[in-house]
Amino acid sequence: MGFKTLLLAIEVGGGGNSLWTLSASGRSVPVPAPVVEVGGKSLVLAISGAKQVGEPRRLANGAIEYAFEGTVTADPALSLRLEFRVAKDSPVVRFRYVLLAREKREVTKTAGVERLSYLSLSLAGCPRLCEVRLGSFLELAHSYVPEEREVPDREFEDGLLIPGPILAADGAGTALMTAFEHGCTVPDAFIRYRLSPGRNVLMEAAKGNYWNGREVSPGNAFEMPWLHLALVAGGRDDLAKAYREFILRYQSENLSTRKPWIFYNTWNYQERNQAWNGKKYLDSMNGERMLQEIEVAARMGIDVFVLDTGWYEKTGDWAVSRKRFPDGLKAVRKALEGHGMKLGLWFNPTVAAVSSRMRREHEDCLMTWDGQAGKPGQVWETEESQGLCLVSRYADSFADELIRLNREVGVTYFKWDAVGQYGCNDPRHLHGGESATPGERADAYAFLLPRFMGRVVDRLVKACPEAIVDFDITEKGRAVGLGFLASGKYFIINTGPYNFNYDFPDDVKPMFINLFVRPGAARGWICRQPLPYDRWIPSVLFLTHYLPDDPAASRTVNMASLVLGQNGIWGDLVGMSREGVEHFHRVLSVYKTVRDDITSAYPVTAGSIGGCPEVHEKVSAKTGRGVVVIFATERGTYSWVTENRVDTNEWHEGDVTVERDAAGRARIEARFAQPGAVMVFFGAKGP
Repeated sequence: MGFKTLLLAIEVGGGGNSLWTLSASGRSVPVPAPVVEVGGKSLVLAISGAKQVGEPRRLANGAIEYAFEGTVTADPALSLRLEFRVAKDSPVVRFRYVLLAREKREVTKTAGVERLSYLSLSLAGCPRLCEVRLGSFLELAHSYVPEEREVPDREFEDGLLIPGPILAADGAGTALMTAFEHGCTVPDAFIRYRLSPGRNVLMEAAKGNYWNGREVSPGNAFEMPWLHLALVAGGRDDLAKAYREFILRYQSENLSTRKPWIFYNTWNYQERNQAWNGKKYLDSMNGERMLQEIEVAARMGIDVFVLDTGWYEKTGDWAVSRKRFPDGLKAVRKALEGHGMKLGLWFNPTVAAVSSRMRREHEDCLMTWDGQAGKPGQVWETEESQGLCLVSRYADSFADELIRLNREVGVTYFKWDAVGQYGCNDPRHLHGGESATPGERADAYAFLLPRFMGRVVDRLVKACPEAIVDFDITEKGRAVGLGFLASGKYFIINTGPYNFNYDFPDDVKPMFINLFVRPGAARGWICRQPLPYDRWIPSVLFLTHYLPDDPAASRTVNMASLVLGQNGIWGDLVGMSREGVEHFHRVLSVYKTVRDDITSAYPVTAGSIGGCPEVHEKVSAKTGRGVVVIFATERGTYSWVTENRVDTNEWHEGDVTVERDAAGRARIEARFAQPGAVMVFFGAKGP
């Protein structure tokens, strides 16, 4: 029993130790059943009498969902549902398990630790193993960055624990990978991999996956996280290309999250106004200023105009501030619609103002720690607020509030800020009751938070299919990983390091806590640090804002960084020169003609970020369309031959000569009279 696609086959059952088997590229991988402690005993969730449940279901992203269900052999009161999502042209399988019960059972931790293994694999035929960490926070850049780490044999021999979430193994002409959808800041693992001699790997629960006595009963299933498994012919690079394509096209049904819109956000000027001009953060958050910025943004080529904090009267109820916008954003909405731009708004999903209706109607949903609710605190010069727990019934109410705003003011982009991974151990919520310990409830909150965030997003997108939710991960302690990307995207870097990230002398008082806020190349060195994610996770999912300020050389560096997929701009739009606005319009107009190709293109890079030269090739292997960007910190001439064949049409910014070799590749010679950047677009149409 099973199914096939163009690239793989899955067989459910088959006997032996296999719950199901993945076959692809001339190789088969048996997948053993998960193991969990139920009623104090370790229970292998092997099944008998497996049957397909319903007809295959086509998803919005073109993938197909198959479901199978069978009785747990060791306990006939339990059933296990296997859910698979596959696409005809992808080798990656997205799957999960759901434990169902006809009679009440309890998942237990008799030894005080979680006993739950999701997946075990033998890598005996794969001599090379790479761990890809997504939640590593680099203090140097004050940003999350990926870590691609070779796993030596000695770590298997000594039984090390590693956080992942991606493992990629290869050898003998095939490559195998697995991953799990969750998120955390390394090393605070909730799910991890346990290595053991013989090159065996076990994906297991670390903490928060359940609490002792977690009930499984009719109507109360135990849903496990979504997992990934893939087999491809070739090596690790082939695997990375296939996985990146899967994340871009098939992981999420929320298709707008994968579109390369160009975003503008008002926050940078709000912060400049406060730090440099002696104003308040919200002084510029008013209808007159926003309409001025919208006009400039339209001339530049912005797609999504985001009002950051202060557009609202109070958190929780999220009504438009009539003091700052007497017409309730009507003029702003009309101006945006007239220019074909989308409206975005800032939110903190975990707070509600003390006097808000949301706070009053969700008293039982207050975030508490050991029985004490947090003291109210001011939120960006608005009324004092208190924390509300997203892993509670409040989550659905917050989703309803976002849906209301979409219908009433037309917002389609929702920026979520200040969502830390910890903060609640209240027994009244959905992360453990009175029978769970406070520590279990705290860990379960942290574990379930990404899932509930996704639940809110998915409910919003069901009502508003074009909606995008961006989760701000500009600080450590956030749920960074694959989990939220199944529903939304990330806002990964704000301004980079603060002065306290570095060892400033006590008597040095920088005028601005953020360091990289001025025009020039340095901010780009920081903001491009997340680009290595693009090898596994498309850069379009990691929004980063670049500056539009004069001089022209700074604008070019910032635009050259932006077009690699991070797609964000912020700054003082009203203060831009006419030449600066025209410069952005010219380059962004060209970029828009090939941005879909750039988004899909697998990255080819050379040099270190901030080094000389630093080269990024984002050219689609299918179409030959895309861009090559070369950054230089020293005067001189630098050359690059593209890996991919390129379209015969080109447009460039900078002193560049382009020739083509016999294979259709481009030979680029870039001349720099001063440090800066050049861009060569292939297949693009000029402005």
